[in-house]
Amino acid sequence: MSHLTLSAVNFAWLPILPLAAVAAGAMAIMLIGPGVEDEDSAGLGILALITLLAALIFAIFTLGENSLAFGGSLATDDYAAFFEIVILIATALTVAMSLDYVADEGMAGAEFYALILFAAFGMMLMAAAGDLIIIFIGLETMSLAVYALAGFLRRDPRSNEAALKYFILGAFSTGFLLYGIALIYGATGTIGLAPIRAALNDRAAENPLLLLGLGMMLIGFGFKVAAVPFHMWTPDAYEGAPTPVTAFMAVGVKLAAFAGFMRVFMANLGPVSAQWTMVLWAIAALTMTVGNFAALVQQNLKRMLAYSAIAHAGYLLVGMAATPRAMAGGAMLYYLIGYAFTNLGAFAVVIVLERKGAGGATLNDFRGLSRSRPGLALAMTLFMLSLMGVPPLAGFVGKFYVFSAALSAHLVWLVIIAALNSAVSVYYYARVIVVMYAQEEAVTAPPRLAPRPGLVASVIVAVAGTILVGLYPQPWLDAANSAYASALGRSATRIAALR
Repeated sequence: MSHLTLSAVNFAWLPILPLAAVAAGAMAIMLIGPGVEDEDSAGLGILALITLLAALIFAIFTLGENSLAFGGSLATDDYAAFFEIVILIATALTVAMSLDYVADEGMAGAEFYALILFAAFGMMLMAAAGDLIIIFIGLETMSLAVYALAGFLRRDPRSNEAALKYFILGAFSTGFLLYGIALIYGATGTIGLAPIRAALNDRAAENPLLLLGLGMMLIGFGFKVAAVPFHMWTPDAYEGAPTPVTAFMAVGVKLAAFAGFMRVFMANLGPVSAQWTMVLWAIAALTMTVGNFAALVQQNLKRMLAYSAIAHAGYLLVGMAATPRAMAGGAMLYYLIGYAFTNLGAFAVVIVLERKGAGGATLNDFRGLSRSRPGLALAMTLFMLSLMGVPPLAGFVGKFYVFSAALSAHLVWLVIIAALNSAVSVYYYARVIVVMYAQEEAVTAPPRLAPRPGLVASVIVAVAGTILVGLYPQPWLDAANSAYASALGRSATRIAALR
């Protein structure tokens, strides 16, 4: 053993340090939790935040590695680090907005925070996957935790319904994904993403096993990103789940799903993109249209934001349909940053205003908010303006980059459909603003609560992110382009040259 060199005993600890930190924190909370009363569970939330901060520091240290570890099953590249950092920030904001919510609702804090961390672990594993089995393991780790979180309000029928619908439909979608993985293995003889890309050629593109596998995997990923027609679970699951969990599902699950979706299809199945981009063209158009038109009639803010999330999945799929253009990947990553800050902030405001047991705040609860809570109304206005795509906020710049990538790929009609859908969305986002500023305060408005540090901090961070990502897009876009370039195995300079 003394003759072995350091390189011979290289266990590649660096790439798994962020994952190990999150998993260790989750297990520590489970061990400590039984000795902590539910009403005193805020301390466990603080421990979860410390865990996420440590993992964030480790993730930053992995930037620039751009290599494979553990026999190619994990990718230590800027793409993985990018998603890990965004997922960790989103998870930290979710935990912060849950600190008082968990105690108020009488929820078991140890189980709640442990499940949040285990879900984040699965999300990060999907982003760092180097083969299809790791993507599947990450997906299942994330999904099982989120199923339990969706039904965490065990005495609430809506929460039970949310968990059951999410679980049943999620099980079907997982079956499609796993079957697709098996078919792609049969067509290429490997589950490694890089070997799959190397095995693709003109003859492989005509292999029926490969084509059927692609279709199955599209269904699996389509469910996780809430794309039409695989979106049926989304409104009920979002409405019934505890609101911090809804925020986590809307942002964290979508980040992880697109991380895996893009790594598989855009970065490694690009050579056969002609076989699936037109399918995504149709799915993107349907997803945007159904999401926006269904949101028009919603009174419950959680349901409205659920349909809004479906519509934004459609906008992101516009970028995926433009896969031949290398700039599309960086544009999508940039879009996801702005989407994360904006949606987390909007859900944090909903938490402040919702009534216990009401399933979320309604439009009526926002009446006259500008006079009773002007700071909260201003924050919600910024989030709504960003979601509808008003410059110079993050939502506008993200749409601009994604639509520009689609135009460069000559997807003119798809961009026209996307632009028209953005115009439709103005109605239901602006309606929230009008209710806050132009209507009298509701007689049955929610009671005024003392400021809660976790919620206040979440809203402030979300506001800052929404503004800064939009006002100073270049650093964020450069980071996004560099991350996507690492997934392609190219330099960021070459990506920029292809724009």
